[in-house]
Amino acid sequence: MKSRYISCSKAISEAIAEEMEQDETVFILGEDLVAHGGIFGQFSGLPKLFPDRIIDTPISETAIVGGGIGAALTGMRPIIDMHFADFVTTAMDEIVNQMAKIRYMFGGQAKLPLVLWAPDGSGIRAAAQHSQCLESWFVHTPGLKVVVPSEPADVKGLLKSAIRDDDPVVFFQHKSLFAQRGPVSPEPYYIPLGVADVKRPGAHITLITYSRMTYRCLEAAQELAGQGIDAEVIDLRTLKPLDFNCIAQSVSKTRCAMIVHEACLTGGFGAEIAARIGEELFDCLAAPVARIGAKDVPMPFSPVMEDFVVPQVADIVACAEKTVKRKRL
Repeated sequence: MKSRYISCSKAISEAIAEEMEQDETVFILGEDLVAHGGIFGQFSGLPKLFPDRIIDTPISETAIVGGGIGAALTGMRPIIDMHFADFVTTAMDEIVNQMAKIRYMFGGQAKLPLVLWAPDGSGIRAAAQHSQCLESWFVHTPGLKVVVPSEPADVKGLLKSAIRDDDPVVFFQHKSLFAQRGPVSPEPYYIPLGVADVKRPGAHITLITYSRMTYRCLEAAQELAGQGIDAEVIDLRTLKPLDFNCIAQSVSKTRCAMIVHEACLTGGFGAEIAARIGEELFDCLAAPVARIGAKDVPMPFSPVMEDFVVPQVADIVACAEKTVKRKRL
C-alpha cells in the first residue's frame, strides 16, 4: 500500500490512536486537550474517540508530571503534554529527580512507561520564554531517553515506540514542524529508539543533525552539491540512546564532520558528539570537527533578530565549505 502525505500533527494523532486502540492503559494528561485538541492540533479527534482517556488538568506542570509518574508506577502508560517544552522548568524536580531515577532506586522492581511530550524550538516568533531547545538538559540526566524527530514518518514510528517503552521518554517535537508534511505508511509500524537515519548519502563531509535543522542541512547539501561538495546528512532522530555507529560509519567514509543544531552552541549536544568523534575517530579525521548552533543569547521576539540567532542554510553552507577546505590529503 502506498504512503500518504500527511502532517506531523496528523502522524502524532494517528500514532496515539493506534496505541490507544491496542492498549487501554495509554492516556493523555495535560492542558487544553479536549477543547482545542492540543495547542498545535496534535491530539485532534482523540477526545471524541477516547473521551475518558484525554484528561484536561489545571495549569500546574508540577501536578501534571507528578500525576503521570504515579499513573505509570501503577501500570498505566501516560503521555504527559507539556504544552511548550519551556514549561518543564516548573517540574524539573519531578522530571530529573523522580521520573528519571525511580526505576534505578527501586532496583528495577518498578517500570516507568511514560512519554513527556515537549514541543520545542523557535520559528513561531514566541520570544525567549517559549522558543527554547532544551534537549541537552535531559540527555545529561541518566535514566531518561530523548527523542528529536523531524519528518512525519519518523514522528509516528518513534512516538509509537516511545509509548511502548518501559522507561521514561522525553519526546521533543519542534513547534515549526507540526504542519510539515511527508509520506507516511497507513499501516502500523514502529521505529526503534536509538537508530539514526541517513537522509542523504554523500562522500565529502558528514552533516550530523536532528529536528528542524535536518531540513536546513538537506537544503544546504543541495547548494553544496552545486559547488562540487557531496554532503552526507544524518538525522539522529534520538539523542539518547545515540546511534554512534551510524556517525562512525559516515565519518570514516567522509573523514570530515560537522554538527548542526538549533540549541545554543555552548554546552549543546553537538559538543558531546564532537568530543566522541575526537576520542574514537581521531585517526579518521582529515579536518577538525565543526559545530553550528544558535547564538548564546535569549531568543528574540523580532523575526529578523530570531533569524539572526538561529542557524540558517547560508551559515551551514559557509561552515561546510570552510571545513572541507581544511581537509588534509
